[in-house]
Amino acid sequence: MTHASAATGPFYHGTRADLTVGDLLTPGFTSNYADRKLSWIYFSGTLDAAIWGCELARGEGCERIYIVAPTGAFEDDPNLTDRKFPGNPTQSYRSRAPLRIVGEVETWAPHPPERLAEMKAALARMEAEGDAEIID
Repeated sequence: MTHASAATGPFYHGTRADLTVGDLLTPGFTSNYADRKLSWIYFSGTLDAAIWGCELARGEGCERIYIVAPTGAFEDDPNLTDRKFPGNPTQSYRSRAPLRIVGEVETWAPHPPERLAEMKAALARMEAEGDAEIID
């Protein structure tokens, strides 16, 4: 596991959930991307990864990017680092400990609509082919 001293942040979590500073994001809730509960909470050290997170999250809520602080140990997210981006350039992490919301990114630039449509189509293809499994 990686500890906060190795990766110092800032850290972000993209979602459609309406939360406030001080709230805790905890594992055990339905994923933003799949209809199943996960035993990890996911976050990133890059704003771009968090933008993808909120843009791709299921649901109808407003896209939100929270600045978060891990409350315990965390590790590289194997869904991205081992399978897609060796070396973790997206700075994607996961933890079994809660993330405390310490702020919100109020202004950010969304991905171009055509790029977002390409990503959604690629994810739909992966799901149809059975390659969209989340390593939990």
